[in-house]
Order: sequence, then structure tokens, then C-alpha cells
Amino acid sequence: MDGKKNNSGNLIIYPKYMDLIYYSNDIVRKFPKSEQFALVKEIKNSIYSGLRFIMYGIKVYNKQDKLKYLRELDIQLSLLKVHIRLAYKYKYITMQNYQSWSNIISEICNLLGGWINSCLKK
Repeated sequence: MDGKKNNSGNLIIYPKYMDLIYYSNDIVRKFPKSEQFALVKEIKNSIYSGLRFIMYGIKVYNKQDKLKYLRELDIQLSLLKVHIRLAYKYKYITMQNYQSWSNIISEICNLLGGWINSCLKK
């Protein structure tokens, strides 16, 4: 097992990413209305773009194309980290929210790193 699949062969990153989407949507509902078309929109764009890149990574069999999509996912996760840092700095989220959100993203980044490494070894 290369760190990205469970015992039944299914990708672990997909359900973890869905948890990120659920958590993020719950949190951004509490942001001020003035941020709904700014920071909230950026957060959602990063999250849903990342989901799209996971889907491409799952469906594409060409190793170079798969790596391209996984690297794009890595960029979206990096952007999301910046957005979350801003949300904390502007006090739209608590320290606990910030830590929980960051932990979910870190776990996904670790799974993504394993997935990228397994693609590079093949």
C-alpha cells in the first residue's frame, strides 16, 4: 500500500477531500457578508478546483498528465492555506477553526505527496 489507497483499493484522498469541502462550507457560512464575493469565493474556487484535479488524477492513466493534475492540486491546496491564514488574521475564524482546517489540509497534502511519489516511482 503506497499511502493513498485503503485495503479495498479505493483512494483515501477523495473522502478526506470531501470532508474538507463539508468543513469549509460550514465555516465560510459564518464569514461576514462583505466577504461572500471576495475571500469566500476564493476559498470555494480553490476547493472545487482541487476536487476537479483529484478527479482528473483518478481518471487519467498517462503518468505525465496525472502528475500535472496532482501538481495543480498541490497549488490549489497552497492557495487554500493562504486564504485560511487570511481568514484567521482578519478574525473571521477562531484559532480552533484555523487549526482544524489546517490539519485537514495537511493530511490531504501528505496523502497527495504519497500519491505523487508513487507516480514518480512507476
